[in-house]
Amino acid sequence: MNDTTETDRTTTNWNVSYEDVEPIRLRDPVAEALAVVDPGDPIVVTYEDVVKAAGHSCPTAAGAYRIAQAGLDALYPGDELPVRGDVAVLAGGPRDDPSYGVTSRLISYITGAAGEDGFAGLAGGHGGRKDLLRFGAIGVDGIAFEFTRTDTDETVRVTYDTSKIPDAGPATQHLPALIEGDATADERAAFAEAWHGRVEAILDGDGYVTVERQGV
Repeated sequence: MNDTTETDRTTTNWNVSYEDVEPIRLRDPVAEALAVVDPGDPIVVTYEDVVKAAGHSCPTAAGAYRIAQAGLDALYPGDELPVRGDVAVLAGGPRDDPSYGVTSRLISYITGAAGEDGFAGLAGGHGGRKDLLRFGAIGVDGIAFEFTRTDTDETVRVTYDTSKIPDAGPATQHLPALIEGDATADERAAFAEAWHGRVEAILDGDGYVTVERQGV
């Protein structure tokens, strides 16, 4: 019998309790039309979902989650749910940039906004996401994305200030041993506490993301 519990996965070795991170709720017209969810019911995306999409938890994954969450909250205030297919995203840097490439993929996963290879929609384009993700210079410090509601043309700019991310400290010296599989339990625990402490700070802290309305 396996005595491992769900709680065991999110104890101090990971230092991030995924259950405590506010999930992102969106409407998905395609999911509704295809009877995946009832009309008006949300699709729920958690930070753990984003970790699975990225393959790991790191400051980039946490930043992408916070960027998407802040942008959608600003465009859809109160109880109004964001709608996949109605949100266009402009990434403020090139697709092949190490930060923008990964971040944009995760934001695409959350919002549904995709490039030319995206889903074109059901009959008549219903719920389409194709050509809703673009790349181009925004011209601000930090990692910047603009989110636009295609039904109202409202736009917000979200900037992620990576200079405020805490340093991982000396525990990062254990990473080569972790990669090789030679790390001791203490080295692994020290690295996990330092690394995921940074993630927790980004997910829980203030000042990492700022939101500005455009065209006001």
